[in-house]
Amino acid sequence: MLAINTGGASRATQLPGFPHVHGFLDFELAGAMMQSTMLAGVSGGIALALDFEMGFIDRLFAAPISRYSIVAGRLAATAVLGLLTGLWFLAIGLIFGAHIEGGVPGALAILALTCAAAGAFGTLGAALAIRAARASVVQGIFPLVFVILFLSTAFFPLGLLLEPAHSIARFNPLSLITDGLRGPVIGGLTAGDVGKALAGIAIVAAVGLVLTALSLRGRARTG
Repeated sequence: MLAINTGGASRATQLPGFPHVHGFLDFELAGAMMQSTMLAGVSGGIALALDFEMGFIDRLFAAPISRYSIVAGRLAATAVLGLLTGLWFLAIGLIFGAHIEGGVPGALAILALTCAAAGAFGTLGAALAIRAARASVVQGIFPLVFVILFLSTAFFPLGLLLEPAHSIARFNPLSLITDGLRGPVIGGLTAGDVGKALAGIAIVAAVGLVLTALSLRGRARTG
C-alpha cells in the first residue's frame, strides 16, 4: 500500500495547500504506520478469539488470577507488534529516501507512539473478541478498519479532503494520531504534535477499555 500510494500520488505534493515535504513518501509514512497499528490491533483480537475457540482463555479465567491481567498480556503483545511496525516503516522509509526532520528524538517519539497506538487499537479488538469469542467475527471488521482510516488525514491533508470526508476526518481521533506521527517526519519534533497523538490514542484507548470491561462482565455472567 505504501509503495502504491507513493508511486501513484507523488505529484499530489504540488497541489496548493499540501504541506511542504521532501517527497510524498515523507507524508505517507504516518498513514502506513497507522494502517499497520490498526491491523495489529485487529490481529491481536483475532488471536484472542482463537484462544477462546480453543478453550484456552476459559481455563485461564477459571484460574485464581485477574481476568484483566490476562487481557493486559495480550494488549502488551499487540503494543510490541506496533513498536516493530514502527521500526519497519522507519527503516523502509529511510532506505527509500524519506527524511525524518525530527532526527533521532523524532524517530524515538514515533516508535513510542506507534507502540501506544497499537495497544489502544488492541483494546477494541479485545473487546470484540471477548464478546464474540469467534475469530471470524473479529476478522470481519477489516473492511471497517479501512473505511475509518480513509475517513481521516492518514493519506491526504485535511484541507484537501472533500465533504463529507472533511467533516468526518476533522473529528476522527485517527486524524489526531496520524498528524502526531507525521509531525516528527515532516516538521520536526514538537510537544504539540506529540500531545495531539496522545490525545487521539487516549480517546481510542478509553473507548476500548470501557468496551473491554463491559465484555468481560458480560462474559462473567454468561460463563
